[in-house]
Amino acid sequence: MTTTRVPRPRRDWEAPDRPLWVSVEGINGVGKTTAVRAVAASLGSRCLRLDELTDQAGDTLPGQVIAALAACGDVCLRTGHPVVETLALLALKFREFERLNPELLAGVDVVLEDRGVDSVAVCQGAILHDEHLPTPARAVAEQILATARRWRSMPDATLLLTGDREVCVARFAARIGRTLPASALEVIEQTDHLYRELAAAEPNRFTVIDVTGHGPEETGKAVEGAVRALVAQREVGRAS
Repeated sequence: MTTTRVPRPRRDWEAPDRPLWVSVEGINGVGKTTAVRAVAASLGSRCLRLDELTDQAGDTLPGQVIAALAACGDVCLRTGHPVVETLALLALKFREFERLNPELLAGVDVVLEDRGVDSVAVCQGAILHDEHLPTPARAVAEQILATARRWRSMPDATLLLTGDREVCVARFAARIGRTLPASALEVIEQTDHLYRELAAAEPNRFTVIDVTGHGPEETGKAVEGAVRALVAQREVGRAS
């Protein structure tokens, strides 16, 4: 009888004094990155910011992988091999997690992540569903998350920013200087639905923040308030 070993996250990350891991999620153009950078700047050295994979420098391994996935010019990083794309993105998120050593985390209270494994699950879930319509997108997304959980811990808390999808898409298109094709709009719409479904299924991990009508400063303040509340809540739990 063959026994399959299930990998476990690193034990140093399971230590009781480890930082609080907070991921920030949402569709393109909702204001995640601007908010994450503002909050990280406000918290200073207490916060370790993990940039979105697509914002990694081109001379890094993540940057090179993203460049390869974007080589076809698709804004959703589609190359025609969705399973390979999914595994590549998950591998980058696993690598990011494994590289957090005690020295890097010294003095850090919060790890603030701009897009985490939930992004991989919902975006690739939408794309894989489009390739295999009989399989519900939600089922695909949950399978991707189940795979992630075998290799690393999930964030302690996830802040999901929601807003007017048309406004978000317009912001995203303006930022990249391109008109989004119908295929990309379909993925974004499906991604929006999947985020909300995952948040409803895991209310203890997700906090939904509606930023409809908010500017960058308002969104940043809303995210900072939520992060500070999560840190305070954790401190109370440690003291009790």
